[in-house]
Amino acid sequence: MKFSYNWIRELVPGLSADPKELMKLITMKTAECEGVEEYAPWLSAVRAAEVLEVEPIEGSHNVKAVVDAGAEYGKRTVVCGAPNCRAGLFTAYVPPGITVAGAKHVRAATIAGVESEGMLASGSELGLNRDHEGILELTGVKAGDAVPGCPPDFVIEVDNKSLTHRPDLWGHHGMAREVAAITTGRLAEPADLSLIPQGEPAWQVEIRDFELCPRYSALVFENVQVGPSPLWLQMRLEAVGLNPISNVVDVTNYIMAELAEPMHAFDADWLQGNKIIVRRAEEGEKFDALNGESYRLTAANLVIADARGAVALAGVIGGAGSAINDSTTRIVLESANFQAANIRKTSSGLKIRTDASMRFEKAQDPVNTERALARAVQLLKEVCPGIRLVGGLVDSWKKAPAPAPIELPMAWLVKKLGRPIEAAEVRQILESLEFQVAEPKPGVFSVTVPSWRATKDVTIKDDLLEEVGRMVGYATVPPQAPMQPVKQPWINQERLFHHTVRELTAAQGFTESYNYSFISEEMAHRFGLDPETHIRVANPISSEQGLMRKSLLPGIHKNILDNARFSPAFRLFEIGNEIHPRAGGELPDEVPHLMAAVYAKDDGKAGLFEVKRLAECLMPGCTVTPCEARPYEHPARSVEVAWRGETLGRLFELHPALVEMGRAAVLDVNLGVLFRLGARPKKYTPLKRYPSSEFDLSVVTGLKELCATVESRIRKAAGAGCDRVAFLYSYQGKPLPEDRQSMSFRVTVSAADHTLSNDEVTAVRNAIITELKAAGYELRG
Repeated sequence: MKFSYNWIRELVPGLSADPKELMKLITMKTAECEGVEEYAPWLSAVRAAEVLEVEPIEGSHNVKAVVDAGAEYGKRTVVCGAPNCRAGLFTAYVPPGITVAGAKHVRAATIAGVESEGMLASGSELGLNRDHEGILELTGVKAGDAVPGCPPDFVIEVDNKSLTHRPDLWGHHGMAREVAAITTGRLAEPADLSLIPQGEPAWQVEIRDFELCPRYSALVFENVQVGPSPLWLQMRLEAVGLNPISNVVDVTNYIMAELAEPMHAFDADWLQGNKIIVRRAEEGEKFDALNGESYRLTAANLVIADARGAVALAGVIGGAGSAINDSTTRIVLESANFQAANIRKTSSGLKIRTDASMRFEKAQDPVNTERALARAVQLLKEVCPGIRLVGGLVDSWKKAPAPAPIELPMAWLVKKLGRPIEAAEVRQILESLEFQVAEPKPGVFSVTVPSWRATKDVTIKDDLLEEVGRMVGYATVPPQAPMQPVKQPWINQERLFHHTVRELTAAQGFTESYNYSFISEEMAHRFGLDPETHIRVANPISSEQGLMRKSLLPGIHKNILDNARFSPAFRLFEIGNEIHPRAGGELPDEVPHLMAAVYAKDDGKAGLFEVKRLAECLMPGCTVTPCEARPYEHPARSVEVAWRGETLGRLFELHPALVEMGRAAVLDVNLGVLFRLGARPKKYTPLKRYPSSEFDLSVVTGLKELCATVESRIRKAAGAGCDRVAFLYSYQGKPLPEDRQSMSFRVTVSAADHTLSNDEVTAVRNAIITELKAAGYELRG
């Protein structure tokens, strides 16, 4: 939101604070300012000049103009290319050495053989408006005058987020009220209510839903002549980011920027029947807006209509057919109030964001509609001479009950504020902000909230505490910590467990990734998941994020594809929640999972063993069992991971169709179950004092025999003295049959109280061989 310093100074006569000082005061006591910038500082050097002579320049579209720029600059020769440059015209002269709008630097130069001493400027080049078709045409001036009503200005920009709860601050008069309170100045009232005409209205208004439109006011004017606004008005609008259009439209925008009351002018000759109807739109009703777009409305939208149909989308945008144009001679000037929530939903649903909707969705003051019309009468008479009012005020208003006064005990306020303050100072602060203050009993104020602060802003005594606190300055409150008992905060053990898992996984060479909790329907189909079993996002950020994920795999898969373009091998992991719907409308079940992936562009054979090693680090002694592959898993490379009697996840290789080059192995672990099971109790085992013995065995098995099955039989036969059974390698080829393979293992055995003899080691080896042969295995020599 942009505020003109000159405008505020008009509303607070005698304001002495300079723009930068004022910006700091507003930041500390009202709303955060983002900065202050000079606006059109070059206007201090620009002077009105009379064009005395104009000569064409041979071979050029430019002309040579001799101008009289007054006593300061005298007569100057200027080369000008504007089509309206003519003798007798008064225009704006910019001397050399000045930089104007668009960082255009004016200098003396020779153009087409003619020496040009400065420039004749357009309104756009001076920052007065957006007209660049010709040089400025001035009236009522003499050579050497400044551009009338257009002194240089400063623009203070306030962060919109800090104004969200303050609808009154979306206009200069509301901010001027704050400035007057801060600087103990006087606030001027720009609207003169005596200008509102009395008598029977020339038009009627029918409000069919006072909940959505608490008040609708209007005036009718005739003998309207549409044309450009005075330069001072155009510059005011341009300085605060509004586009000057015409005198009638500019007045409505000026009042919106001054009183925070959006207004709209209709061409009365285009409307049918002397009646305005405020109603809900019909389902599918077509509306052609001022922005050139057509919309299909619903019953949730509020429209302003005549006997023929909708002529405006209430509080958002006007209609194309009834817009003010050069042939307009009669207008209906609307000043209304609408329900904030409805305007916000309409603006968001139709994706139309306007200056009006931004203000109405903050909950404007219904009392303001009449003030805005009074101000409009004054301004229209100034910018459109000859305009006449027709009939009295059109006004339909269902007044809401006045809010009850708020009781404010001084003892409570002092305690909450944290510093002593006199009752007289509190009264002075509140009254400077135009609250009405009474003292029905000693030490207790009864505070009546003004209408512009009663729209969901100030409702309880704590709000009044904030008003007092910000005005005295929070820096004046001593920074003293409250006296509170100290106790140890609750420790989230599951979160600490996730940190442990994260650190362990990172220590194994994996890099953590973070993905959104949303996926698209296309991603769900890619992994064989039914989108209908997912929770749909009511208002997704984009079409690619319409479903809550039921697996971390889509995100990890995207990470794999993205990183495979730049790296031949890498390891990734993510810790996040799977979102599973529950029946009966209950909140979804959020299940924490770890998903880790190892990718390599070569054959990637070791990837499965690497993620299995990670699983063993997390769950020492876990086992894997082959299982039926899911659509996104390699048909022959997927297993379930079990630990302490429960299945905790899966270990698999991604289906080749999902990885263009190389192979990717994935581990998926349910951290919720893993946390519940907890770590095994640690048991101390002393180091063995005696050396161990090792021997190798090669066992001939079928091609689909599991290494773990053979390993468990070896361990069982070896007995308590077995320290370790390690798989070495497998072999296929001659002299073995085609349907057979040889698995080689290294067995380590020892005793706690002596060194095993050759006979004891041989006995263990023979026991293992006997067990394996009994199970149907052969052994190679």
